[in-house]
Amino acid sequence: MAEEQNSHTSSEQVLARLREVILSGELRPGEKLHQDRLAEMLGVSRTPLRTALTALTQSGLVVYEANRGFRVREFSFVDVLAAFRVRAEMEALACKLAAPRISEADIACLHEMVALGDRLIEDGTLQTERLPAYRQMNVDFHTTVLQASGNKWIENFIDQLHNVPLASDRLIMWHDYGVIRRSHDDHRRIATQLAARDGDRAAGIMYEHISFAADHLVEHLKRSPEDFIRVPVGDVDDIDPKPRSKTRRKKQS
Repeated sequence: MAEEQNSHTSSEQVLARLREVILSGELRPGEKLHQDRLAEMLGVSRTPLRTALTALTQSGLVVYEANRGFRVREFSFVDVLAAFRVRAEMEALACKLAAPRISEADIACLHEMVALGDRLIEDGTLQTERLPAYRQMNVDFHTTVLQASGNKWIENFIDQLHNVPLASDRLIMWHDYGVIRRSHDDHRRIATQLAARDGDRAAGIMYEHISFAADHLVEHLKRSPEDFIRVPVGDVDDIDPKPRSKTRRKKQS
């Protein structure tokens, strides 16, 4: 029983590690996943690795082809922008649901994460060595809001969207301090509105927070595609990066 439990834990750990390696760009879109090399890189045996690859195939991050093996799935710019738009809608909804029910402990956690972000960028930049801590803070902030919504469907759908490269909350546009500053201030305002139980205002800020990230990503890719390891396939110039805002939609209805 203990051996079976350890094996299950090992497979989950390999799955989490492999997912992070792919989402971080260490493995590129379309790249063939050689199991011997991966096992050596991750320091694991092939059995849990095979289990992890199968799980990632089912989630859509990895593709399996008969006689060719596993490879990292490629996504188009259309895929990435579509994922961002769904993220914006669903995380805004999460804010609305979370506002009346979020616990004081979760509110305190959100404020603590904002304070951590303040410290990480207090010198007017985000240093390379601080990027992992800032990225984790960003993931934890969004995860706390999603869990506070009390809606497992939203959590599950958002988790699936994070399998789309560049649309994940692990993506941090860290070279541009202005973008980092704006994004971090959004976190502060979201936390403040949730603490005030104002779901509509928190939702509006969250929607613009994610939509702005999509807009900036596309504009940056047009200017400097070499800045990203994981450039999606397709022509970025053909993409309209701007989803309609909540405000514009209300005026049109």
